[in-house]
Amino acid sequence: LTRDRTLEAVVSTQSTGKKGQEPEICPVDPTGKFLPVVSDFNGMYVKDADKHIIKKLKDGGRMVHAGTINHSYPYCWRSDTPLIYRVIPSWFIKVTALRDRLLANNDKCYWVPEFVKEKRFKNWLEDCRDWSVSRNRYWGTPIPLWVSDDGEEIVCVGSIKELEELTGQKIEDIHRESIDHLTIPSKCGKGELKRVPEVFDCWFESGSMPYAQQHYPFENVSQFDAKFPAEFIAEGVDQTRGWFYTLLVLATALFDKPPYKNLIVTGLVLAADGKKMSKRLKNYPDPTEVMTKYGADSLRLYMIDSPVVRADTLRFKEEGVKDVLKDVLLPWFNAYRFLVQNIIRLEKEDGVKFTFNENAAVETSNVMDKWILSYTHSLINFVKVEMAAYRLYTVVPRLLKFIENLTNWYVRLNRARLRGEVDVEECVASIKTLFSVLFTMIRLMAPFTPFITEMMYQNLYKCLDGAMLKGDSESIHYMMLPKYEAGMVDEDIERRVSVMQAIIETGRVLRDRNTLPIKYPLKEVVLVDADPATLRDAQSLESYITSELNVKKLTVSSDKLKYDVKLTAKPNHMILGKRLKKDFKPVSAAIAKLTDAELTEMKESGSRDILGHIIQFDELHVGYEVKSDSGSYAAASMHNLLVLLDLTTDQEMMDEGLAREVINRIQKLRKKAKLVPTDKISIFYKIDGKKKDNADVMRAIKNYSDMIVTGVKATLSDQQAPENVIISEEVDVKGSKFELTLCGDVKKTVSSGAAVQWPQGRPTGQYFTVTHQGVSREVLLAPNGNQLSAMRLENEVKAMFGLFGRSVTMSHQGSPIKCSTRDLTFLSGSTVTITAA
Repeated sequence: LTRDRTLEAVVSTQSTGKKGQEPEICPVDPTGKFLPVVSDFNGMYVKDADKHIIKKLKDGGRMVHAGTINHSYPYCWRSDTPLIYRVIPSWFIKVTALRDRLLANNDKCYWVPEFVKEKRFKNWLEDCRDWSVSRNRYWGTPIPLWVSDDGEEIVCVGSIKELEELTGQKIEDIHRESIDHLTIPSKCGKGELKRVPEVFDCWFESGSMPYAQQHYPFENVSQFDAKFPAEFIAEGVDQTRGWFYTLLVLATALFDKPPYKNLIVTGLVLAADGKKMSKRLKNYPDPTEVMTKYGADSLRLYMIDSPVVRADTLRFKEEGVKDVLKDVLLPWFNAYRFLVQNIIRLEKEDGVKFTFNENAAVETSNVMDKWILSYTHSLINFVKVEMAAYRLYTVVPRLLKFIENLTNWYVRLNRARLRGEVDVEECVASIKTLFSVLFTMIRLMAPFTPFITEMMYQNLYKCLDGAMLKGDSESIHYMMLPKYEAGMVDEDIERRVSVMQAIIETGRVLRDRNTLPIKYPLKEVVLVDADPATLRDAQSLESYITSELNVKKLTVSSDKLKYDVKLTAKPNHMILGKRLKKDFKPVSAAIAKLTDAELTEMKESGSRDILGHIIQFDELHVGYEVKSDSGSYAAASMHNLLVLLDLTTDQEMMDEGLAREVINRIQKLRKKAKLVPTDKISIFYKIDGKKKDNADVMRAIKNYSDMIVTGVKATLSDQQAPENVIISEEVDVKGSKFELTLCGDVKKTVSSGAAVQWPQGRPTGQYFTVTHQGVSREVLLAPNGNQLSAMRLENEVKAMFGLFGRSVTMSHQGSPIKCSTRDLTFLSGSTVTITAA
C-alpha cells in the first residue's frame, strides 16, 4: 500500500448482475412506488398497493388465506413512517479476504469484559461479510472513485494534490458541490471518467478517526506513529458491529495491526420500564434536573457502579441516584465535616495549631488508627492494580466499602478521641489519622467524583504544610495519586478488626430481632468458635465490642454444647419447591428432623442425600436454637461466627437506656437549632413528677445525670430557664412527656483558614476585606503559609457566603479579578466586592 493511495487495495465493487446475465430487477423506485415492470400497480406506493394485490389474487382464484398479523416493524425515526428494504447497487470493502488477519489482530487486544471479545466480537469476525461503504445521499464525504461509463476503468484518488494533477483544476473544497463536475481523462481511450454519485457510510469515517484527526499521512507522521495504536478506547456494547469493528477493519487493511491496545465495553442505558430511552415517549427523567437535585457526582457514581460498566443493560432509575447521595456521599461528607469541626475545636479550645504533612508518618499506638491506615494503603494498592487492568466495576464497590468502613466504623468508634474527650495527644493523633485518610481518599476518588473532592480539597488545603506541596497544587485534579506503602499494611490488625465487625454486626441483628434498641444495655455477648486465634482476636478488641453492642462483658468459648446451641434447618421453598415438586413435602419433613451433627456435617461437605435427592446446604434456611433452660440467650451466625446475646434486663439497665434516650432528644434539639459542637449551652428540663408516666424518666435522669452531662457536654438543671433561650420544645421518651430548653451564648465565628472573623482588632500579617450584600469578612493572603490565588479565593468566597452553584464576580477598584491570577498581594489592605448571579 502507498500512503497516498490507501483505498486502492481495499475497495472493490459489487455490480447488480453478472456478465452475460440480466441484472437483478428492483421493482420499486426511490420514493417507494412500483416501477412499470410491475404493470398492474405501476406508480402505486407499495403500502397502498397491499389491498389491490389481495384483490387481484382473490379475483384470479389464487388466494389461499388473507389475514392480519400484529408484529414489530421498523419505522423512520424522523418521519415516523414505515420502512422497506430496496435493492440498490453498492460499493464494498472485501472484508472476507481479511478475516484471518482480523481474528489475529483481535487476539492482540485486551477487552473489558473479556467475554465480549471472545464471544460476541469474535463470532462477528468469524462470520464477517463484505462491507457496503457507500450511501445514496447528497451530504457526506464523497467516495473518491472516478469511473468510465462502462465501469471497466476505475481511478481511486488518494489526495487533493493527485486530484488536481488528474483534473488540471485547483481544488479548494472536496464536498460534492465542488468536485462532482470534475472529470479525469481516460488512459484507456474511454473518454472522461466521472465521479460515482455515492458518499461514504459515516461508519467508514468513524473507523478512519485515528488517521483523520492527525491529517495522516499528509501531516503529523511522527506524532501518529508514536500514538498508534491507541492506549484505550471505550464505547457501548452495540459498537461490536459498529465503531470497534470499523476501526479494526481499516487498521488491519492499512497496517495489519489493531488500532487499540485496551478496550472497555459498556452496556446500554434503558428507561426504567426496560424500553429504549426516547425523546418522543419522554420515558426518562431530564438529566439536568437529576444533576440539579442530586449532584453530578451522585449520577456518576450510580452509573459507574451499575451493570453498564460490565457491558450489561441498566434500567435507569432516579431513586438509584438518590440512594447514592443518601448512602455514600452524605456519610462521606459528614465524616469530612466532622473532621473540620474538630480541627476548629482543637485550635479554638486547646490552642493547638493543626497542620498536616503527608511526608511525616502519623505516630499512633491506637489499633483503630493503625487499622484504617492499613486499610487505606490496601485500598491504594487495589485501586492501582484494578485501574491498570481497566476494571472499573471492581474499583467502585471497594471504594464504597471503604467509605462505609470510614464512616460507620472508624469515625463512629473514635468519636470521643476526635472530640478531645480523652486527651489532647489522642485527639491530635486521631485527627491526623482521619485527615490522612480523607486526603488520600479524595485523591483516589477525584476521577470518579470530581466535584465533591474538589470542594473538600479546597478546604483541607488550608491545613497542608506548604513544605509537602510540589508543583501546581491549585486543584485536586492537579495532584498525583497517593503512593502505596507496603509497610503501612498490617494484615494482622485488618483480620482482628474484621472479626470485631462480624461480632458487632451479628449482635445488632440479634438486638433488632428481639426489639432491643442499642440504647439499652445488656449483660453479656458470647462468641463461640473452634479457632483459638479468632477468640484471641475478639478479646483483643473487647472494649470496642462491648461499647458498640452496649453490653457489660464479652465471653469467648470454643464449646458450643456449653450453651446448648444447636443448628436447625428449614427448606428454601422457592428453590426446592420448584425443583422437587411432589417430593417437596416429605423432603421438607426430613430436613426438619436433621440433627445438629448431621447439619454440621452437611455444612462442611456442602450437600447431603435426603430421600434420594442431593440437597445443597445453601438451599436451606439455617438458624441456631438455644434451649430454654440455658438462660435468656439468642443466637445467630454471620460471617461464619456464632454469636449469643444475653437478653436478660433489670431496672438499672432500663434506667440507663432511658438516660440515653434523653441524651438523644437533647442532641436532636441541638441539631434542630442548627448548633455546632463548639457552641456553649445550658440545658433545662421541666417534668411533672406527679404523673405516673414520668416516674421512670425522672429516676433515670437523677441516677444518670453525670452520664447525660458528659454525653451532651453541657450543664443540666431542673430549675427555671433564664431568658437567653435558644430553643424550647416538648419531647417524648417512652410515653413520658416533658419540656427541654436549651440556653446559652451562640454567637458564631467563621472557621479558621483563609477567611476569619476577628472578635477584637485586626489580624496580624497581610489581609484584605471581601464584602457581599453588606456583609464583610477579612481574608489572609497567605493562610498557613500557603499563598492565596484567585481560584482559591473564589472557592473561599463561595463557602463564606453560601454561593456554591452560582456564578461569582470578584471586583477590585471597579475591575474584575481574573481567575488565572496567582499573585494577590496587590489586594493587601484593600476591599474586594463580590457579586453573585
